[in-house]
Amino acid sequence: MAHYKMLDGNTACVEAIKMAKVKVVSAYPITPQSTIAEKLSEEVESGALDAGYIRVESEHTAMSCAVGAQLTGVRTATATASVGLALMHEVLNVASGCRVPIVMPVVNRSLASPWSLWCDHQDSIAERDSGWLQLYCENVQDIYDTMLMAYRIAENPEVLTPIMVCLDGFFLSHSMQKVLLPEQAEVDEFIGEYTVNNLKLDPEDPMVIDNLIGSDEITEMKYQQAIGFEKAHDVMLEVFEEFYQKFGRRKALVEGYRTEDAEAVVVTLGSMSGTAKYVVDQLHEQGHKVGAVKVVSFRPFPAKELRELLSGIKKVAVIDRTTGFGGEGAPMWVETKAALSDEYLVKGYIAGLAGRDIHTGTIEQVFRDILASDQAGEKPVWIDCNTEHAMNIREVNKYV
Repeated sequence: MAHYKMLDGNTACVEAIKMAKVKVVSAYPITPQSTIAEKLSEEVESGALDAGYIRVESEHTAMSCAVGAQLTGVRTATATASVGLALMHEVLNVASGCRVPIVMPVVNRSLASPWSLWCDHQDSIAERDSGWLQLYCENVQDIYDTMLMAYRIAENPEVLTPIMVCLDGFFLSHSMQKVLLPEQAEVDEFIGEYTVNNLKLDPEDPMVIDNLIGSDEITEMKYQQAIGFEKAHDVMLEVFEEFYQKFGRRKALVEGYRTEDAEAVVVTLGSMSGTAKYVVDQLHEQGHKVGAVKVVSFRPFPAKELRELLSGIKKVAVIDRTTGFGGEGAPMWVETKAALSDEYLVKGYIAGLAGRDIHTGTIEQVFRDILASDQAGEKPVWIDCNTEHAMNIREVNKYV
């Protein structure tokens, strides 16, 4: 029967990977993902996971091995973070272009420079156009559940698209929480055996994969991928519902909290979503009609569901944990703004870079600002930045 265990976010990923019965692991350790690679090697060594473990020299090779191994007809496992994900960039596009349904935990961490070991969403958001689905998690139970559902989504014959399960570095990867784990037989029934539904390497029927081709076919192949993303929307809804019926925990592409009579909402991604709900409760006690909206699926972006959820709510604050240099706003704001009509006041906020805590005070400040705003402004608000001091760091003011 189902049982509780105390797990951190990384170990929750390992438990899901193990219960999905992957057959090849190729992972390179990088903080704060390292314990995923380490624990998977221990599971293989002990025999708890019946799989081969490939000791690779880089993340580029880790993804290359995962693609090659999965093309032989088995599930594979890898994981990464930050500059490791950036090093994978070339092969991420190979995986998606070859329609290889790999499930990969991405433990979100800031990109260089300057170097940081701490969390923001620059790494995964930078890969938003690499052809991978992206789901973001709020807590450790959410990580485990999302990993299980990700196999069903990615491997669906109408989708056949790799998927990143994104979890905030340290805030979730190293946060110990109580997680309800099902029995192996239940997972087997839910996920099923891996079946190759597209390209497959077979010595008896040789073929060339990821070859150089002319412009007469590439547009159509990219169109195939676009259809896969369209199909993923409906498949996610189906898998979420089936998971709820089987395990009793709901999930949606976008989730609202106390939005029914809200005059303003904050839109969040990842672990900050739990803090946003807490702040909403606190502000309701003070008489403020506010709500919280958690985006679960960044790719595909749930524009239709977001419009329905925000219907009638005219003030929308969007918190990005990344910068979006050079654009009108950061990526989450851009997607939210594009999904809504001009009748909405959609204001962007940048916070939580390189592990800066998005605490209750930060989110309360966002709410008070959006409630007092009559217009969105021409650029995002760096809500937790000391802008007066910022230009003195490393004497940048000498050069601007």
